[in-house]
Amino acid sequence: MSDARIRIEIEGGIAILTVARAEKLNALDIDMLKALAAACDTVEADASVRAVILTGEGKAFSAGGDIKAWGAMSPNEFGHAWVRFGHRVFERLATLRMPVIAAMNGHALGGGLELAAAADIRIAESQIKIGLPETSLGMVPGWSGTQRLVRRFGAQVVRRMVLGGEMFTAEEARVLGLVDAVAETGTVVAAAMDYAHRIAKRGPAALEICKLMIAAANGEDNGTAVEALGSILAAKTGDMKEGVAAFSGKRPAEFKGEW
Repeated sequence: MSDARIRIEIEGGIAILTVARAEKLNALDIDMLKALAAACDTVEADASVRAVILTGEGKAFSAGGDIKAWGAMSPNEFGHAWVRFGHRVFERLATLRMPVIAAMNGHALGGGLELAAAADIRIAESQIKIGLPETSLGMVPGWSGTQRLVRRFGAQVVRRMVLGGEMFTAEEARVLGLVDAVAETGTVVAAAMDYAHRIAKRGPAALEICKLMIAAANGEDNGTAVEALGSILAAKTGDMKEGVAAFSGKRPAEFKGEW
């Protein structure tokens, strides 16, 4: 399975999503965002997938949003068709039922770093740099750079990138907690694959539930996490099964409170 913009490879319970626009350092445009959303739907629907690896083609992970894609937009179009749409796509990635590993094979800047932050685990190659350069263009991080990144990494490190324009090496990012591990150049996908196989050995239901609970504890869309957990629990009860059967049979339900 593949797409010209976001390639999908699934093997042995591991899905690899590759952002494929190497000639533009994997800068994202609207079509790529749409392709990423579709790729998330594809792997979510595949019951065999236990973990997802997200990486970039060529020498970059992602240079962020393509300036040519948004630079000429009207303020209204920029805010809705670009920022809000991208936000929804990244949230789709962040809330996949299975753990996501960002295999950062190259620089991750602006939206590229926000993309990596949507993953649960980040492994970076030793040569890369990361940062949020948006304020140098007179704009602000729009794909949760001041929200998800602050919740996951802390306000001060985000201040340093956004206000001071600091760029961090992979090792500096590891020390600051922005990435979880550093791999040698050319080995990050293999390192991510090893970690994905570690994940795949664990109970998929427990992983999904833990991912929801951790997100709730971290203030990441508490309502969605709580309702998802409640819905999963209700779906497994005898009461729900009886309710559906009664509805289908056009008879009164006989609930027994069976969990």
